[in-house]
Amino acid sequence: MSKGEQTHQMIVERAASVFSRQGYFGSSLHDLMQETGLEKGGIYNHFHSKDELALEAFDYAIKLTWSYIEREVSGKTHAPDRLHAMLLGYRRLMEELPLPGGCPLLNTAIEADDAHPALRQRARQAMTNWRTWIQRNVARGIAAGEIRPETDGDLLATIIISTVEGAVMMSKLYDDSTHIQRAVDYLATYLDTTVRL
Repeated sequence: MSKGEQTHQMIVERAASVFSRQGYFGSSLHDLMQETGLEKGGIYNHFHSKDELALEAFDYAIKLTWSYIEREVSGKTHAPDRLHAMLLGYRRLMEELPLPGGCPLLNTAIEADDAHPALRQRARQAMTNWRTWIQRNVARGIAAGEIRPETDGDLLATIIISTVEGAVMMSKLYDDSTHIQRAVDYLATYLDTTVRL
């Protein structure tokens, strides 16, 4: 990796931290300069605008978040076990917080809304990817005889994502991981009693 590529990556990583803590609209160019140790020209040498930087920082934050899930899921072959592992990954994510501020998907989805269409679209795509991952695991589990055939993958995705993200919000708001632990435990029991064959 060249020096320029290293600087580019450093800006993305540190901007992700700033946006996670303060939100996109709450982060000024001055904040980004302080975090990176670069002048305005140093940042704009790598990015044409704050918007472009925000999109790359979001992609980085989502990749970092999903790496927790991949670590937990790695080696799991049965669909119900993969779904359980995904839940554990989110619990671990809240306990270790690789970025301050909580879940970048939740934060961005709420903040971008209609005010930043490109960032909203990125958040929507990340959510779609998560929903699709759950739906595919359910479909594979049904085909393999591991998940009850009447299980609706789209419905399950809504239940899991809504419960997890709500618990992430509560855990962050109260600075108490009890809420994500309770949600994960509840969903794990639900998977075992209602979804798993």
